[in-house]
Amino acid sequence: MELALETLGVSARSDLTAEVPIGRGFGASGAATLATAIAANAEFGLDYSREQLVEVAHRAEVEAGTGLGDVFVQNRGGLVVGDGGEPRKFERETPIEYASFGPIATDEALADDDLMATVAREGSATLDALPDDPTLADLTREAWDFAEAIGLPTDEVREAVADVEAAGGVASMAMVGETVFAVGAEGVLPNRTEVCPEGARLR
Repeated sequence: MELALETLGVSARSDLTAEVPIGRGFGASGAATLATAIAANAEFGLDYSREQLVEVAHRAEVEAGTGLGDVFVQNRGGLVVGDGGEPRKFERETPIEYASFGPIATDEALADDDLMATVAREGSATLDALPDDPTLADLTREAWDFAEAIGLPTDEVREAVADVEAAGGVASMAMVGETVFAVGAEGVLPNRTEVCPEGARLR
């Protein structure tokens, strides 16, 4: 957030309240940075375009080592699928359950060249496997194959995914955090949320 404010040339403090765990793979850092940029633009009358604010937030997050592209999804809202080209957005209202067991250091993961090479290879295969109009269950199923292929799931994550599957649902791991999210099973994981169809906005 500080890097975004510096780029915008303002001195301010951003106070944020998160409804999901921070540092657990939900993209909270990207959301916070984008929210800060949008709020500062309005508060100080900076007259930046939406696209410019997204780019400021993206560059700040990359420089901080907290993510690579979350802000582009958070700007759009909904279920967004993309491979570097023009992303596809789908309106989805399926409830999501989740459980979080701990953080995984994003900066360390991004600095691991071998891991990033595996992510690039397996990520392309995962995107190719998605149907043209994916459900959240489709996405979650392919996401779990991806998580296993890159070797990140911990024992706790695997146990939670197995519990969801035993209840008839599908589950996967948030990237990057020791967090499991699930669809199609009710009451298996302790927390509940949903995909917001709208992008970041002022209230």
